[in-house]
Amino acid sequence: MIEKIKSHIAAVEAFSSTNAEEIENFRIKYLGSKGLLKEFFAAFKEVPVEQKKEFGKTVNALKNTAESKVNSLKEALESQEEAKGVYGDLSRPGEPISLGSRHPISIVKNKITDIFARIGFNVSEGPEIEDDWHNFTALNLPEYHPARDMQDTFFVEKDPDVLLRTHTSSVQVRYMENNEPPIRTISPGRVFRNEAISARSHCFFHQIEGLYVDKGVSFADLKQTLQYFTTEMFGKSKIRLRPSYFPFTEPSAEIDVYWGLETETDYKITKGTGWLEIGGCGMVDPNVLENCKIDSNEYSGFAFGVGIDRIAMLLHQIPDIRMLSENDVRFLEQFKSSF
Repeated sequence: MIEKIKSHIAAVEAFSSTNAEEIENFRIKYLGSKGLLKEFFAAFKEVPVEQKKEFGKTVNALKNTAESKVNSLKEALESQEEAKGVYGDLSRPGEPISLGSRHPISIVKNKITDIFARIGFNVSEGPEIEDDWHNFTALNLPEYHPARDMQDTFFVEKDPDVLLRTHTSSVQVRYMENNEPPIRTISPGRVFRNEAISARSHCFFHQIEGLYVDKGVSFADLKQTLQYFTTEMFGKSKIRLRPSYFPFTEPSAEIDVYWGLETETDYKITKGTGWLEIGGCGMVDPNVLENCKIDSNEYSGFAFGVGIDRIAMLLHQIPDIRMLSENDVRFLEQFKSSF
């Protein structure tokens, strides 16, 4: 009998499995209410007195070995299941990579850039942290000029000479300083104004400004360029230029495009007039050309600027400008474009 128990001890020590059902059957076989250990303990009374001590010791050894084996196999199985829960089934195919979408600001900026690239305009960029000269003074806005109040400025560390640019016209100044006419460039970028944030305005937004400087440039060239832009961008060919004032252009005008009054939305965005303002423009002031070391007697030019955010809201019917900067994936996933 003792030799039989020892053979079971050897079998228990040799047993191994990663199957939960096999481990449970093994436990029942030895440790269950009707298992082998129950039978061996029941047979204890029939063992001769001189063998009882060795018999009992051997049975206890079988019990301890079986319990230890079951516990170790269950712990190994649980560890395996936990790792599988963390990493998943490593044999399964990987998750498909979802394609992203362009931001509406990028969509509109790229489309405008493409439109002007067809007529020879390149793209110029500049720093968002500017100095007073490039942002104001060179653009015919000397110190204490009242027009500076038109743009609530963010100054950096209370230094009146270092600020966040209020328009991308500063990029045009830098471009004229480093390039000789003929100049034909557009300057997209983010600008900053110290304004209250609401559904219609923000403390930062995006502009794209255009500049053309050459011999004999006239206001007729400006109007024809804007006519081309509005037709390509909106599919609207009817525009008007209303007299306005900008310190760096003379004469200056606001750009309106006839949007129409076909839907209720058209009435809302045009305030019932059918006309929609999209930006400003004008002939470059001779003082600006001279500040950039360009002879205003030999060269003339025009400049214009439109708000990218406003156009994006218009084209995609976005009701709140704040949605453009909140980075809500649910909002951004709505925009798919090849631009």
